[in-house]
Amino acid sequence: MKNRFRYILFVYASTLLFASCKSSAVIMREKSIDDIVASYNAVDKPGASVLVFQNDKIVFKKGYGYKSIETKEKIEPTTNFRLASITKQFTAMSILLLAERGKLKLEDPVSKFFSNFPAYAKGIKVKHLLTHTSGLLDYEDLIPATQTEPLHDTNCLQLMYTANKLYFPAGTQYKYSNTGYAILALIVEKISGQDFAVFLKENIFTPLKMKTTLAYEQGKSEVANRAFGHSFENGSWIQTDQNLTSAVLGDGGIYTNTVELTYWIKALWNNTLLRSGIQNEAWSRKKLNNGKEIDYGYGWHIEEFKNITHPYHDGSSIGFRNSILVFPTQKLMVVILTNRNEGDPSIEAKKIAALFLN
Repeated sequence: MKNRFRYILFVYASTLLFASCKSSAVIMREKSIDDIVASYNAVDKPGASVLVFQNDKIVFKKGYGYKSIETKEKIEPTTNFRLASITKQFTAMSILLLAERGKLKLEDPVSKFFSNFPAYAKGIKVKHLLTHTSGLLDYEDLIPATQTEPLHDTNCLQLMYTANKLYFPAGTQYKYSNTGYAILALIVEKISGQDFAVFLKENIFTPLKMKTTLAYEQGKSEVANRAFGHSFENGSWIQTDQNLTSAVLGDGGIYTNTVELTYWIKALWNNTLLRSGIQNEAWSRKKLNNGKEIDYGYGWHIEEFKNITHPYHDGSSIGFRNSILVFPTQKLMVVILTNRNEGDPSIEAKKIAALFLN
């Protein structure tokens, strides 16, 4: 009986010691993350929301700084930021969902959806838009100097009619293209018969219970718990939240928060929305016509980090800088969303990821 009591006592003591050590390790790691993102941690400045998601669990989440200099409300993990180009993975998913349902093919020419598509661009296929290999000119370079009204996705397509050439023949080179993703959003609308924002809500956000995530349309929708973009000008921070291209949805118009992004990423690596083969294709490097690989899949950049090939994406628009790193095999995501028009959060995101990959 005494031996059994001693054994129970030993197990209990060992459990307490393990728990204590584990807590110390967690505390040290949290301190390390605080140190890494210290530049965002100022009570009187715009800041950031930082989250780490591992094995389908949130292991770190924290807000730093203000979501608005004017209201001085603090950023929380549930504060919604403009994703900018991180939006592209949702646009790509919309196309892939339609492809999986047999509504379109990635080999379809874009002229199939727009009968009067410019003749110089008729060799462009859906896959070229997804992989930034279309050669379409950047719509931002074609905006008239007299433009005062915000552009929408359809305006980006219209601007292609003012051009008469491509950067290069489709499929021969890679050049990052916001134009391509604006047109992809229009294809989603054409095939689904729904506004792009509605399609996203009904086919992605609602099924995944991303309750406050939306493609923001000024005058039609409101962003809950919203972070506003800021820039540092003449020695102080000012609100710089929208510009002429902010209303374009396909390339950068989604707002969400770090917590709801965990629902999204969990759905991707657990193949909730797409079959595993298609999702793996989205996270794989694609090839040019000559067979050369490019470091882009469908809505995701691809890179090596710590000898691991993984998808990632950054997002940058007026007043916002964001970064999301995903390691599907390791079941790890690191995301940093910021509401300031400076810095490169991918640097801090990689330092945080290293803490969990070492």
